[in-house]
Amino acid sequence: MNLQNIPQIKNTDSGNFFLLAGPCAIEGEEMALRIAEHIVKVTDRLQIPYVFKGSFKKANRSRVDSFTGIGDEKALKVLRKVSETFGVPTVTDIHTNEDALMAAQYVDVLQIPAFLVRQTDLVVAAAETGRTVNLKKGQFMSPESMKHAVQKVLDSSNDKVMVTDRGTMFGYQDMVVDFRGIPTMRDFATTVLDVTHSLQQPNQVAGVTGGRPDMIETIARAGIATGVDGIFIETHFDPANAKSDGANMLHLDYFEGLMEKLTAIRRTINQF
Repeated sequence: MNLQNIPQIKNTDSGNFFLLAGPCAIEGEEMALRIAEHIVKVTDRLQIPYVFKGSFKKANRSRVDSFTGIGDEKALKVLRKVSETFGVPTVTDIHTNEDALMAAQYVDVLQIPAFLVRQTDLVVAAAETGRTVNLKKGQFMSPESMKHAVQKVLDSSNDKVMVTDRGTMFGYQDMVVDFRGIPTMRDFATTVLDVTHSLQQPNQVAGVTGGRPDMIETIARAGIATGVDGIFIETHFDPANAKSDGANMLHLDYFEGLMEKLTAIRRTINQF
């Protein structure tokens, strides 16, 4: 996939990894703009190609009383505002065929959640919008099997497709990243490592997902070292009070330092 096919993306000739980053869910316009402003300043300085990430709706919650969103159209308009304000592309995840058509009017990249990546109709609906499609690898799937999901996009006359590893289930309440999967998936698609979701601890007794944010830097550095094309990170200025996935998000205060380290590692890797 050619990154330059994503509208408004910058720094594509820098040789750096590209980044999908932002809050887990859109909680409002002010918070989204605040997070985006900080990330844009850092990525511009370090010449990191950047796509702002924010879910307009959280459909796969463990509990019925969990936060799911501020309203579909309202959240999508916030994503458009981020794009217009900072001149960056945006990505959001979709859950139904109808979501694909609606979200494609507001964002540049449509993301298929890991639990839904085998849903043929959904993948095809996303592909047929002509938008770039990001396929999250199912926690239950091998890296090799993701080539079939990629092929569904290609068979829909859309070659703008990437895959994202977000860890594999390890027992009932933990995830593990098998870095052997990165070169495997890079054989058939641009490959991203979702650092923060790979550190989730799902299926907790309380019905709220836990996480290991203390391991974010470890997993991210290993991903860059193994040659991943892009990094996916959810970040927030107040993870403890975030309305979704706060337990595994990176605090925004630590974002710049991490990006500096990853850029330095990428610079070294590029020499080999």
